[in-house]
Amino acid sequence: MIKRTVELGFFLALALILAYVESLIPFSFGIPGIKLGLPNLIVVLLLYRDGTEQSNVMDERKLDEVREALLVNGLRIILSGFLFSNLYTILYALAGAVCSFVAMLLGRRLKCFSMIGVSVLGGVFHNIGQIIVAMLVVETVYVGYYIPYLIVAGTVTGAVLGFIAMELVPYLYRQSDRLY
Repeated sequence: MIKRTVELGFFLALALILAYVESLIPFSFGIPGIKLGLPNLIVVLLLYRDGTEQSNVMDERKLDEVREALLVNGLRIILSGFLFSNLYTILYALAGAVCSFVAMLLGRRLKCFSMIGVSVLGGVFHNIGQIIVAMLVVETVYVGYYIPYLIVAGTVTGAVLGFIAMELVPYLYRQSDRLY
């Protein structure tokens, strides 16, 4: 129990650091809402915590890992929102995170996507969730014209983060076994 708490605290701290680094990067292509999504790397790492890409056993341990990934992601959004942005950013990020998390979880569960594919699903659906909230806040569907650009951005950033996660997972969890 203590080991898991320490690991979750470590991942939450990493996610907050990545959120801070992302807030410092002037990344803009003239389209509102495009970000690198660096903190989402932590969500992918937590979803692949067992260190394998093709595990399909949904036992109690796997459900705990899903809950933990959701908890870290939610805490990261709320904390980074209060630290680095505002309440509207938290609203958009939570909507994107819910859509993204559900898509990544389904993609992982269906076993028809690699880790990179699951990360791409997360990037694309994060943007779709944010567009839905933007349509509700602004009260117009014209915001939907950004969807093609955001899908491309989500695909590219999701693929890059998925590749990084794929390279980190075997090393990260092999090292964590040695720590405890």
